[in-house]
Amino acid sequence: MLLAIDIGNTNIVLGIYDGGKLVTHWRLLTEPERTADEYGVIISHLAASKGIGCEQVEAVIVSCVVPPMMSMIQELGESCFGVNPLVVGPGVKTGMPILYDSPKEVGADRICNGVAAYERYHDCCIAVDFGTATTFDFISKKGEYVGGCIAPGLLISVEALFQRASKLPRVEIIKPKEIVGRNPVHSIQSGVFYGYVGLVDGIVQRMQKESRARARVVATGGLARVIAPECSFIQDIDEFLTLDGLRIIYERNSVQDLKKRVQELKKEVAGR
Repeated sequence: MLLAIDIGNTNIVLGIYDGGKLVTHWRLLTEPERTADEYGVIISHLAASKGIGCEQVEAVIVSCVVPPMMSMIQELGESCFGVNPLVVGPGVKTGMPILYDSPKEVGADRICNGVAAYERYHDCCIAVDFGTATTFDFISKKGEYVGGCIAPGLLISVEALFQRASKLPRVEIIKPKEIVGRNPVHSIQSGVFYGYVGLVDGIVQRMQKESRARARVVATGGLARVIAPECSFIQDIDEFLTLDGLRIIYERNSVQDLKKRVQELKKEVAGR
C-alpha cells in the first residue's frame, strides 16, 4: 500500500492507496510544532480504525509547502513505516515539463494537481485549488506545466475582513439565499461568496482567452464543493486531485527505478 501525504499551510491531507484505488483518507491540522512521534500515533490509530497496519504501508510519497515540517516527515516515514519518503521536488520524475521561469519555485502541490488534471483529460486544462491560497495552474495540450495564478484564499480574505473592520462579525462561509443582504452577516456572506465566484470565473476566462484554448477546468481543495458549483467555467470537482497526483508521480518514479535496476543488472551480467 502507498501512503500519500499532502502538507499544506492549513491542513494535511492523507490517503492510502491499494494500487490505483484510494482506500481511505483523512484531513489533519498542520501543526509544525508536533513531533514525528505525535503524528505517527495519530496516523497509525486512524489507519488501524480502517483495519490497516503500519506494516502494510510499503511506500510514502509527500508534497509539502511547509519547510519546517520536512525533517518531521522524514523521521515519520522511517520510524513509523520503515521507509524513506519520496518527497516531490527537484530530481523527482513527474513526467511533466515545467515551463516556469524557475521550476524549483513551483509548489509541489501545484505540480501534483497539474499531473493529475492532465492524466484525467489528456488535453489543455486548468486546476483550481481552493486552499489557504487559491491557485490556478494551466497545463498545455502537450502536458506542459505553463504557469498560473495565486490569489488569497477565501478563509484568509474573510479573516482579514474581520480583523481590520472592527464592527464586522466573523461569518460562516455559505451560499446566501439572496445576493442582496439585509443584515451585516448576510451582506458579508453575499460579498465574500459571490465575490469569490467572480474572481474564479474572471481568472479562468482570462487564462483561456490569453492561451486561445478552451481548457477543461477541475476544482479541488477544502472549499471546492462550496464555491465551484456556482462557477460558470468549472466542469469537475475532485477533492482528491492532489493525492491522485502524488500516486501518479510515485508510480512514474517506481517504473523509473525498475528500469534503472534492470540496466544495472544487465551491466553486471555483461561484466561476468
